[in-house]
Amino acid sequence: MKRLIRSFGFAFKGLRYATATQPNFRIHLVLAFIAVMLGFALHIAFAEWQWIMLAIAFVLVIELLNTGIETLTDLVSPDYNEMAGRVKDVCAGAVVIAALFALVTGIVIFLPKLILLVRHAA
Repeated sequence: MKRLIRSFGFAFKGLRYATATQPNFRIHLVLAFIAVMLGFALHIAFAEWQWIMLAIAFVLVIELLNTGIETLTDLVSPDYNEMAGRVKDVCAGAVVIAALFALVTGIVIFLPKLILLVRHAA
């Protein structure tokens, strides 16, 4: 049981590290918070919540993996190395794909509701 508790401690230590050192991770957290608040405000359906939560988790997980791989790359290749740069670029590309998925998911779910809200208010 102590090992399990310790492993959670390491996981939360990693989350704290990413939050403290990675501006993009903090941006994703803020956008996730905004998406959740918008979901509550617009009373989205259960299935829509599932898509929003999937998109949020996907972006945050990929961003954490990107941070881990970048940190490891810096450790094994502290000087400039073209291959190390490619590794970092590919990982950054993965974050972009995840973020675009989240953006499109948010547009598909929130935009029609916002349009209806604006029309109803007018």
